[in-house]
Amino acid sequence: MKSKIYIGIITILTLLMQPGCRDLDIDPLNVIQDKDVFATEAGVSGYMATIYRALPIEDFFYQQAGSGFNRGWEHFYHPGALCGEMVGPYGSTYDGAGGFGYWPYGDIRTVNYFIENLPVFGTGFSREQIDAWLGEAYFCRAYFYFALVKRYGGIPIIKKVQHYPEQSLEELQVHRDKEIDVWNFVADDLDSAYAKMPATSPRGRANRYVAAALKSRAMLYAGSIARYGADNFVAGEAREKGYAGIPAGAANGFFQRAWDAAKLLEGHYSLYRKKTDKEQNYADLFLDRESTENILVRDYSLTSNTAHSWDATMTCRFMTADGLSRAYPTLELIERFSGSLPVVNNDGTPRRFDNTAQLMQGVEPRLLATVYFPGAALRGKTFDMQRGIYEQFQGTAAAEVGQNPPNRAFRHLAGKTETLYDGMRIIGFTGISTDDDNLTRTGFYVRKYIDYNRAQSACGLYQSTQSWIDMRYAEVLLNRAEAAAELNNMTDAVNVLNDIRDRAGAPLIHTDITIDTVRNERCKELAFEKHYWWDLRRWRIADRLLDNTRYHALMPYYVANEKKYIFLRETEPFQRTYNFEKKFYYEPIPGGELGKNPNLFPNNPNH
Repeated sequence: MKSKIYIGIITILTLLMQPGCRDLDIDPLNVIQDKDVFATEAGVSGYMATIYRALPIEDFFYQQAGSGFNRGWEHFYHPGALCGEMVGPYGSTYDGAGGFGYWPYGDIRTVNYFIENLPVFGTGFSREQIDAWLGEAYFCRAYFYFALVKRYGGIPIIKKVQHYPEQSLEELQVHRDKEIDVWNFVADDLDSAYAKMPATSPRGRANRYVAAALKSRAMLYAGSIARYGADNFVAGEAREKGYAGIPAGAANGFFQRAWDAAKLLEGHYSLYRKKTDKEQNYADLFLDRESTENILVRDYSLTSNTAHSWDATMTCRFMTADGLSRAYPTLELIERFSGSLPVVNNDGTPRRFDNTAQLMQGVEPRLLATVYFPGAALRGKTFDMQRGIYEQFQGTAAAEVGQNPPNRAFRHLAGKTETLYDGMRIIGFTGISTDDDNLTRTGFYVRKYIDYNRAQSACGLYQSTQSWIDMRYAEVLLNRAEAAAELNNMTDAVNVLNDIRDRAGAPLIHTDITIDTVRNERCKELAFEKHYWWDLRRWRIADRLLDNTRYHALMPYYVANEKKYIFLRETEPFQRTYNFEKKFYYEPIPGGELGKNPNLFPNNPNH
């Protein structure tokens, strides 16, 4: 064996010493060449997998703060806790609005490299196959640019691979493009993706209808900025140059493109309706891998070390193996579904309940499948939320809540579950508490995406594997309904909303609607799916909705002398105040990027 190695080395040295062979371009044996990647199906699939892993999908691991798209278990750092969908651990709204320096031009270069080199080295593939892969690349590039433009407005559009040092520094330091041009670029890439890709695709990858779904989302966003951003944003050089803001006259064009794109999915996906029990049906649509509603999903597994911690962090330790729950649905979200819950009589006195579970009677099935109410059950245990005990209760709810302090002569409060009154726990195992980060402070827990089939011992950190649904058909229908309403096509908007409401178990709409009707339906249907934070920003209402705003809880109490329960609407015990400045509608261009490329100035206004 050694003689063969020596002969090989001598042969190579001999060749290199010959004058005619010194210029031979011999490929390194330890470097993967472009031809090895782009000329084989395995190589292309591996390359595309790298791109898909980098897609900025705002999934279980995403938090709108310093860690951004990085992997972590603290799922309670949820964008919904920035804007009143939940209350949670964020210190201020700026924790999310200040951004985290997302700047994925390295990933965009990876996509551009693929677009340029696949046709060169993939000559052994059919034209149809090459087009399908190129379509996926255009889709992914559009996804990256969508994530950028919704944060920063106008950013540089780079369609080709940049080369250093072959290109000068001046060539590489590109300027920002206008915001409207970036949105149009996203639309063009998605049109190319739609034209090139087939109608079906492997799970977790794009096809033409996935591209159309993303286009409906992106164009709706652009249309909203055009319509509502002109008069509700701070002035500055970036706005004057078109980097921040879209001319109002472009709104209808974007809304029409959103509607057209959403319409393309009709007949190819459908709302999930596998079970007749509408509450169970809605809960299951987020757990069923074969849901007819899924358009684009991201999967997780224990074997690939990608499992997440949703089950461990969205319900308290009493229901799980470890982790913490610290983000809880607000009463304002609950009240979106049907107005105030029936907890007060006509004379203002609190309604009496035999048990807390009675509150759920008559509540919309979709809400019960979205939020765990007091009295609901999970893994054989009951959510026994209770804030305290009254020896007796007299008077109206408003008078009691209005006292500061409340009627403490008759009320017993505690911060810990083990505190007792006359042998009875003052608060339940699941809360409510004011000094424990692991118990609800609003009277509710998140139910959406919770895997109720999983044993409690398997509900620990990094043990959950339910898929994140990045795009589902209900969102596309809501995109369509909103675009239709903005285009004054209320008939289509109502028809779409009624399809969603029928599946939800909600009463159908038989009256005239407004754009607020559509928005409210969107907030209900997509709760906790990481849309609400962005919707408030694109509608340009966050600065008005979050203006020294405090959110509320529904506090259950036991009335000892009556052996009944009452519910009081109180400010949630976090005492969080929410404020949103107009400058937050755009995030600042990352400082490090400004230092490398002065042509990215001017920065967004007031940053």
